[in-house]
Amino acid sequence: MEIRHPLDTRLSGLLRGDSRLKGVFSGLPSPAIVEMCAYAGFEFIIIDNEHGCADLETTENMLRAARASGIIPVVRCLPQDLSRVLDMGAGAVQIPMVSTAMQARELVEQVRYPRVGRRGSAFSSRAAGYGAFGGMEHTTRSNGGIALIAMIETPEGVENAQAIASVEGVDAVFVGPNDLAHAMGYDNNWTSQPVEAAIEKALRAIASTGKCAGTVALTPEAEDKYATWGARYFANVATSIITQALRKAASRGQDGISIQY
Repeated sequence: MEIRHPLDTRLSGLLRGDSRLKGVFSGLPSPAIVEMCAYAGFEFIIIDNEHGCADLETTENMLRAARASGIIPVVRCLPQDLSRVLDMGAGAVQIPMVSTAMQARELVEQVRYPRVGRRGSAFSSRAAGYGAFGGMEHTTRSNGGIALIAMIETPEGVENAQAIASVEGVDAVFVGPNDLAHAMGYDNNWTSQPVEAAIEKALRAIASTGKCAGTVALTPEAEDKYATWGARYFANVATSIITQALRKAASRGQDGISIQY
């Protein structure tokens, strides 16, 4: 019988490729949503533990649902949660509010085992198959396969985008447009010209290093625009998609529906 390893390490290789990757943020604490996104055809799902309400046990079950249904799971979490999220089997993590190369290097240290980083070893966790895939096999697989995605969400991060992306061990850099707009004084208007200029500047700087650049793309038109600036890793938002569909059903197909990210 072929045993599927609990740790899904496909994303790191895809981030080094040249194809567009399409996924979705979900802050909903539901393994069923993970499966639905997989069956809808998304390549990855970002389990949002920064803004979502899933506890760690639910997050682990969402990772199981992703592995079973075939979608690649990414966990967005705060740095203090990295150790437990990785031990439960996250093959990719996306960390918010990275503004300097020093912060990025610190994250690499937290994500990688020695001799690359300083992550503490635990081979009894789900990531190591509860000991079935422990030892150097697990260490090597984790150090070589876990994807680290840094999020730029401040003007300082935009200025340091090239330096952040150049840090060895950072696999991709994602520009968070909503927080960036707020940080620049434009509230949630991230389509304003100054914010769009900052997004373009960051995406081009990231792409210039050869690393994968990403951002939120709510429409095909936005995705195409950001792609011309160097982005390849695109995320929509599950709650917005669901709410749009529900409002359309409730309004019997009337036009004029608007959703805020």
